[in-house]
Amino acid sequence: MKYKSPVYEIIAVPIEKIESNDYNPNAVAPPEMQLLYKSIKEDGYTMPIVCYYNPENDKYVIVDGFHRYRIMLENKDIYDREGGVLPVSVIDKSLDERMASTIRHNRARGSHNVDLMSNIIKELCDIGKSDKWISKYLGMDVDEILRLKQITGLSYLFKDKEFGHAWVPFDSDDR
Repeated sequence: MKYKSPVYEIIAVPIEKIESNDYNPNAVAPPEMQLLYKSIKEDGYTMPIVCYYNPENDKYVIVDGFHRYRIMLENKDIYDREGGVLPVSVIDKSLDERMASTIRHNRARGSHNVDLMSNIIKELCDIGKSDKWISKYLGMDVDEILRLKQITGLSYLFKDKEFGHAWVPFDSDDR
């Protein structure tokens, strides 16, 4: 069967059935949120919200598009005009793959919050993802991964790494 991208099967989902994820490191400053509001006000929703459908609670969890979602949540004029529904493109991926998708979407557009990004690296390490996996799926080089690990200050992120000896202690008699 030929692959079909999720964007070809957009569905209208009531905003009440959509929820944010707890790992998105993307932050948008107030002026950019105003610009996003103006864009949606003038042009409508031109891009779907990317979600994972969670059948356990019958909710759509945002992978990408949190700020477009917020615009509808916070602006009654947009909510009313759109009938309280958002265009959603559904992907069916595991949590680690959804995290990677979120990061790829964010990084392709611009910057993201370093502290929240560090937490994602920690979570991926916690579930057993290697630096090689993180590098491959999040588009990061090993130096960037190392810097983000250092920000969390958690030594267990390095538990599987071998370290060389930078110096060897000596007795005062050895001088």
